[in-house]
Amino acid sequence: MGFFSWKTQDTNRSICNNASGAETFTVYMLDNKGNVWVEDDYEGYGVFGGKDFYELLAEMNGKSTRDEGIDLAFGDEAFISPNLYESSFEVWKNRSPEDCELQGYFYGY
Repeated sequence: MGFFSWKTQDTNRSICNNASGAETFTVYMLDNKGNVWVEDDYEGYGVFGGKDFYELLAEMNGKSTRDEGIDLAFGDEAFISPNLYESSFEVWKNRSPEDCELQGYFYGY
């Protein structure tokens, strides 16, 4: 199974996972209701502060399961998305984070 990774929406920095050899950094995941999850040591599987990104995506769009969230993210249906920031001062905006082509791991060290 591959890793899930994105770029932060405020700094466009690849969210590296703790198996990559790169130094991890704090990432804030926000939803449209003002909830925030804080992750200091990302493992690469889509969980930030104990909350799964794709499960949250599903919940934000009236669905309930991680699989439904993955289907939304990779399908053609319009959706609202959690945000991923490096700064704790950001507010939720209706835009999705960009996928990281390096999967938060393949940095070529």
